[in-house]
Amino acid sequence: AATTWLLLNEGYAATTLEAVARRAGMAKKTVYRHASDREDLVAQVVRGWTDGFAPVMAQDVATVDEVMPALARVLQAIAERVLSADAVGMFRLLTADFPGRDALLRAYQENGIERGTAMLGAWFQRLARRGLIQASEPRAVAGLLLSMVIAEPLRAMALGLTPPLPESSIDERIQACLALFAGDGKVFALRAA
Repeated sequence: AATTWLLLNEGYAATTLEAVARRAGMAKKTVYRHASDREDLVAQVVRGWTDGFAPVMAQDVATVDEVMPALARVLQAIAERVLSADAVGMFRLLTADFPGRDALLRAYQENGIERGTAMLGAWFQRLARRGLIQASEPRAVAGLLLSMVIAEPLRAMALGLTPPLPESSIDERIQACLALFAGDGKVFALRAA
């Protein structure tokens, strides 16, 4: 929490291990035991967001009929983390140019976007191995689905057009994406010639 607060309120340059220790009311030695540098602190913050996806991805999905409701829960859990005020604030920060941005962006990309996509892809692989879905490219499918669900709301939130979750909701977007994803003709279909 101290790292996130400093990043969003004081900026990247002010987010030193010493400042985090001071803000958290900890000894510097304690912070240094958990993180080697500022990039490591940021990586841990973002990784903490994606760690929150694991419990919902561990849910038991026993039948084909359970897949889409389970996927809705997974997408909701992801959205709650990556569309929160802190995550949107981090995204806004990354759109600015500042010294150290490349390192921060790398930590965000590796521990957030890439890790979240890999986790969802692995979940799809598990469902496919159990014969519940067919997905020839699970990681690519995960990336596409996450883009459909997250990208536009994140843009609108970063621009201040929509408040972050939980002040707003993307439940309808998740349901529309799932319907499109499942081939529901009510969302999108080709007309017969």
